[in-house]
Amino acid sequence: MNGKIWLLPCLAVALACPLPAPAQKYPDKPIRLVVAFPTGSPYILALLLSEKLREPLGQPVVPDFRGGAGGNLAAEIVAKAPADGYTLLLTSATIVISPSLFSKLGYDTFRDFAPVTLLATVPNVLVVHPSVPARSLGELVKLAKAHPGKLNYGSGGVGSGSQLGSELFRTLNGISMVHVPYKGAALALSAMLGGEVDLVTSTVPAVIPLVANGRVRALAVMAPARVAALSNVPTTAEAGMPELVVITWYGLFAPAGVKPDIIERLNSEFVNAMNAPDTRGKLAKVELDVATSTPAEAARFVRAEFERWARVIKEAGIKPAQ
Repeated sequence: MNGKIWLLPCLAVALACPLPAPAQKYPDKPIRLVVAFPTGSPYILALLLSEKLREPLGQPVVPDFRGGAGGNLAAEIVAKAPADGYTLLLTSATIVISPSLFSKLGYDTFRDFAPVTLLATVPNVLVVHPSVPARSLGELVKLAKAHPGKLNYGSGGVGSGSQLGSELFRTLNGISMVHVPYKGAALALSAMLGGEVDLVTSTVPAVIPLVANGRVRALAVMAPARVAALSNVPTTAEAGMPELVVITWYGLFAPAGVKPDIIERLNSEFVNAMNAPDTRGKLAKVELDVATSTPAEAARFVRAEFERWARVIKEAGIKPAQ
């Protein structure tokens, strides 16, 4: 039999069978960026990233601001989202602090999320009301020890970064201070301006104008290096307290189970967007320092931060919310 003739039926069968569908290109639809806090640095980061990423990703990155429950609402939304790379979380250290504070959460930080990259950091600073007779951390410690329980500090609420920073200062120095929680860091600063509290741990951007006009006194920047906006203020290390480092950070997370190649693509695009000269320039104006990472580096950092703040919460005796 002619070889060409018996090949015809096989060819017909092959043509009748559908070819394998080509792999879908990621992303092929908009990406939802759930933002845990609708104001301040997270708001700025979300808007900048949504603008920078549209072209390289070929799809819009749409910010979805879901404030509430100290960042836990946004985290729970993303933890329960499909693991397809189309729902991401932009959040802060609350994702590693909340497990030590809340007995019931709608997510597990290490089971439900895949870190994509760190994004940025903001240094904190310890400030006092001008009426407080202390012009250095050392003088503040002496004052607190001479008058146990007389000094009070304001915070943005139980478990907030402002509370943990002040508690770290308190426990490192073995002093007694009274905690006065408010519903937000801005309210704590306002209370200090009104003389209700003596000191506050705050992010640097929030206090720059207050320091400039003498309404608060900055004692030390809680970061490894001085900041340009407060160049005359020493670091905590320079003040003799190298362990007193409190840096607010922001990171990007995906639901656990997202394919590694998608995580790598997201990491590459977000890191490139953050490190673009114009992005760096805009963020520098609001005292945001770009601090990107690989997914593995972000995972190690998140674990270390969880362990660090868990120790502080335990040593300070901060009671978990029920």
